[in-house]
Amino acid sequence: MHNSSSFIKIRRLARGYSEGEQRRVIFANLNLDIERGAFIALLGQSGSGKSTLLNLLGGIDLPDAGRIEVNGQVLTDLHERGRTRFRRRHIGFVFQFFNLIPTLTAEENLLLPLELNRLATGEQRDRALELLDNIGLGDRRSSFPEQLSGGEQQRLAIVRALVHDPLLLLADEPTGNLDAETGERILELLLKLHRQAGTTIIMVTHSREVATRADRILVLEAGHIRERSR
Repeated sequence: MHNSSSFIKIRRLARGYSEGEQRRVIFANLNLDIERGAFIALLGQSGSGKSTLLNLLGGIDLPDAGRIEVNGQVLTDLHERGRTRFRRRHIGFVFQFFNLIPTLTAEENLLLPLELNRLATGEQRDRALELLDNIGLGDRRSSFPEQLSGGEQQRLAIVRALVHDPLLLLADEPTGNLDAETGERILELLLKLHRQAGTTIIMVTHSREVATRADRILVLEAGHIRERSR
């Protein structure tokens, strides 16, 4: 799984937690390469470290040892402010729980990443509103999250994660809280946006349907990662 020109390079990654007197190892000596523009499904039992790996890739957490490089930037060498800046500009997150800000309208939630990155030009705002139209929420721009259905909130969360053109989208079970039909529509939306923008996507999922649509299926087991044949 080693490639010198990989978009993401993980080398000798180690992470564990203390539980009372015990040390629980999540990863030990994890190595992985991911190519630019890939759509990766990340599988594994509950507690295998899938969300931990996303947090490390997003620079939210630091490993105990090892190195993570994204698009030539070594995240593990950055201090917290540097990681925050990199994450804000280059990474999008979609979670199982939508994490929308309840006091902001749909439009304001969508524009937030642009505001944080000082990218909220008139042209970018127009594009953001076009994205709302594309996902069928053009007439809901003034609605607050609580006025939207679960599927609508997740659609909004996805375009919010992509509005600033991130290099990498990290998705943690984005269809996990939705019924099967809505989940399928969310997956179709992600795949469509993925094709249009060429964003690299790593999605934690338990869904067989998601896994069959991915370019690669990776399985986390006992602190190691293996590729599953399709």
